[in-house]
Amino acid sequence: MFLLDTNVLVHAANADSPSHLTARNFLQTTRSSTAPWALAWSILYEFWRVVTHPRVLSTPLSRVQVRAFVRALIATGSLEILAETDRHASFFEKVLDELREPAANLAHDAHLVALMREHGISEICTLDTDFHRFSGIRVIDPLRSK
Repeated sequence: MFLLDTNVLVHAANADSPSHLTARNFLQTTRSSTAPWALAWSILYEFWRVVTHPRVLSTPLSRVQVRAFVRALIATGSLEILAETDRHASFFEKVLDELREPAANLAHDAHLVALMREHGISEICTLDTDFHRFSGIRVIDPLRSK
């Protein structure tokens, strides 16, 4: 099982992205497979923030488009949406202890790594190289991987 990060979803949804077709094909393959994969609600919220922002996308998505995209994701039978458990604080503290200086830009990533560890997931599909800062996480760039 792997966690799919926001940036892959953004490229899959953004028809203007040069990586759109690759990301869309990766997402379609993932969704049609019976192999389990994961998202987190924070990823879906970040997706919504990014794809509706006119300073980020030249053609932002509408509320209807975002809702349809997210509903299609959630309807995928092999998807697991991760949530924090009672043990989350201890996982998060361990992640923070690993970082030399827990910079603000790493807060969301640290949260995702804590969620991954909490749920026994060691792979993340992302374009974000900051995940290499965390131990025990295998970072896969699905837009470059074959």
